[in-house]
Amino acid sequence: LLSQGKVVNGLIQCPYHGFEFDGAGNVVHVPAMGRSQKPPSYLKAKSYTLYEQYGIVWMWYGPGQPEAPPKFFDDLKDLEAYAEYWETWNISFLRAVENQLDGFHLPFVHYNTIGRGNRTLINGVALKQIDDITFVWHAAAERDVGQKPKVRLDIDPQKAGTYIEFIYPNLWQNHISENMRVLAFFAPVDPQRTTIYIRFYIKPTGIKSIDKLLARLGMYFNIYILHQDRRVVESQNPDIIGDKLIAPDIPIAIFRRMFLQDKELQNKLKVKIALHTT
Repeated sequence: LLSQGKVVNGLIQCPYHGFEFDGAGNVVHVPAMGRSQKPPSYLKAKSYTLYEQYGIVWMWYGPGQPEAPPKFFDDLKDLEAYAEYWETWNISFLRAVENQLDGFHLPFVHYNTIGRGNRTLINGVALKQIDDITFVWHAAAERDVGQKPKVRLDIDPQKAGTYIEFIYPNLWQNHISENMRVLAFFAPVDPQRTTIYIRFYIKPTGIKSIDKLLARLGMYFNIYILHQDRRVVESQNPDIIGDKLIAPDIPIAIFRRMFLQDKELQNKLKVKIALHTT
């Protein structure tokens, strides 16, 4: 209910009885008791550590205090204009994330948009681990004319032009160019629903008001692509049981290994998993 309330003089006011809470969860005013009465100490809501940065509110669910603020993509400081969109899918968190790490569904799911050209063959994947939770990758998609595909590309994916950057467990960036990016944030609602937040950054003119308008127009194309994914992904089993991977699934394999080591997230999501990662 508090999420449906409002801020009054720096306090959160409950929409039901008007109780007012401070940032620590303490009730500092109960209208029915009057301002002359101190609210009883047992009237207290659970509080969480929050960070507000990059235009996003981050909430810390874990025990104690976080070791550091949330990590974010550090190459967006020159891109101030963006448009936003979000929607909730009837699919598990794992399925939602893995869809964005899958590079070879494009010619089929997005055959008339970003997958045009019938480039069905993944002729190698270039991947670089940045740190314990961040990696970038680029897949070389080509027309299949009978050539034997490579498994790995011996290049720096960040110098390949377009590449994907992923920060575990839920931040994804499609680096289309220095002046154009698509970001996705994945927020689990429950074991079978995930909210996906999309941002489209663009800087074609350098004039913020114009670039923001162009970003809003461009977002319609991103939403169309998102819905192409949704139609297919929501048909999948939310649990991951017996899934097997192939060579172009290297980014998904890395994500799954990270997830298998993350017992805390596994317990929170309550997703049934039996993964093949080799």
